[in-house]
Amino acid sequence: MRKWLMPLTVLGLGGVGAFLLSERGKNTLRWIFETLSEAEDRFLIWNDNAESELERIQDALNRIAESLEPRAQLGH
Repeated sequence: MRKWLMPLTVLGLGGVGAFLLSERGKNTLRWIFETLSEAEDRFLIWNDNAESELERIQDALNRIAESLEPRAQLGH
């Protein structure tokens, strides 16, 4: 199997290169780059929402921790 590894790798990379140089490959690359530029904006919005939610969770956990702290008993 080892003697076939290099030829198969070259064949695979050659096939990918040929696809990317074809018209369909160029259209695919164009679509990927357009989608990635839109995805960046969506990711930033999602990231802001996730941060807000994590802050709300942290606040809730802090309130729970405060309620579980031992309190000094009156009269002792």
